[in-house]
Amino acid sequence: MKVYSEAGRYGGWPANHGAWSWGSELLVGFELGYFKDNPKGHDIDYNRPFEPALARSLDAGKTWTLERPEGLRPPPGTRAPNDQEGVVGKAPVNCPGGIDFTAPGFIITFRMSSTDDGDSRFHYSMDRGHTWEGPCKLPDFGQPGTAARTDYLVNGKHDLTALITAAKLDRKEGRVLCIRTRDGGKTWNMVSFVGPSPEDYAIMPSSVRVGPTDIVTAIRRRRWIDVYRSVNNGESWSFVNQATLDIGGNPPSLIRLDDGRLVLTFGYRLEPYGIRARISSDNGLSWGNDIILRQDGGGTDIGYPRTLQLPGGNLFTAYYYNENAGKERYIGGTIWHPGR
Repeated sequence: MKVYSEAGRYGGWPANHGAWSWGSELLVGFELGYFKDNPKGHDIDYNRPFEPALARSLDAGKTWTLERPEGLRPPPGTRAPNDQEGVVGKAPVNCPGGIDFTAPGFIITFRMSSTDDGDSRFHYSMDRGHTWEGPCKLPDFGQPGTAARTDYLVNGKHDLTALITAAKLDRKEGRVLCIRTRDGGKTWNMVSFVGPSPEDYAIMPSSVRVGPTDIVTAIRRRRWIDVYRSVNNGESWSFVNQATLDIGGNPPSLIRLDDGRLVLTFGYRLEPYGIRARISSDNGLSWGNDIILRQDGGGTDIGYPRTLQLPGGNLFTAYYYNENAGKERYIGGTIWHPGR
């Protein structure tokens, strides 16, 4: 199905923005821009405005509506085309703190500037994404720069852990940091690096809690996905395994099902291009074979999924996609069942 599709436009990268669910109500974040064929990179026109957008479903993913909240727009100076055409939001401020992360309608999205060694910010909502507060500044944690995307775990009322990407010492992307706030977003502290500094990059984590102090995170490498585990709430991490072989390079989406299994979804950027999944019944120590959700993609500029569990046991996986080379990108979705 198509979550968002419009001729001449580019919908991209749900993994960067986040996805949330409240029963049959689903919310998927993505980037909304204009299509431009670019054989060597993303097919988005960087000379025209592009902005965060949301798609919302009230019927478990069957139908969708587009939302473009002003509260999610990038700050002035972040993107020149946006400044020129007035598609800008507020300048980042220091967060006053006191955010109740356990409130029923709370969600948060972490965003970055246009460079991997720039700065990052966060926006948060207390009403399921209808209105947004922020942007709020995120520290650099003593690193050359940060490139935060949305991956977080709520620990308590004012206590939240997030995993973000920071630039390496050579200012190239990147490695994963575990960070934490205990005062509702006012102050943030670096907890640890996840794994050693890589020769290429280790970026875009997706994390789940599997026990009171146990966290499993899947991390994008250049052409595969690594899995790490912490047994002490992120204070230290151990490498578990390489969850995928060569997939052509795509970030993971990791969720924990109600029955305790872990589901890993990812874009497959080799022929036949598409979207795939793997399942673990032992908290990521081993993984089953690929489950092919789609294999009709038009090229490598696809994927960046986020997966949600629906009432009744089905899963909904959102991603950006096209079936024909040189055509606009849409936000697609697949409803599927992970088996027993």
